[in-house]
Amino acid sequence: MISLVYLCALLVPLACMGLLDRRFRLALWRAPRRALVVVCGGIGFFLLWDLAAIAVGHYRMGQSPLMTGIMLGPELPLEELVFITFLSYLTLVLHGLVGMLRPAIARSRVSAPTSRPQEER
Repeated sequence: MISLVYLCALLVPLACMGLLDRRFRLALWRAPRRALVVVCGGIGFFLLWDLAAIAVGHYRMGQSPLMTGIMLGPELPLEELVFITFLSYLTLVLHGLVGMLRPAIARSRVSAPTSRPQEER
């Protein structure tokens, strides 16, 4: 029997992040081609990392009734690919968020009144 619990636990936040990205134009909705290249680069990097770890025996898939059981390779479940996609996209969205907030924070620091205690005479 296939369980979609863990896969959905990854896909729902991924979809929510996509909605936030669309609303605030943080990454994919700001520069789609560049964002896709960066996300795919992250997926490639982490997939190679996982494959190397599997090859040397540092990584073995655990058994869980919450996983689909769909394997993309030895010790490489479908959920791992979705997770590294989530991780790569999350990093890009957070980068976009920090870039969006940085000017606002700088403006608030400049416009904030400095309070100095008045000297007593």
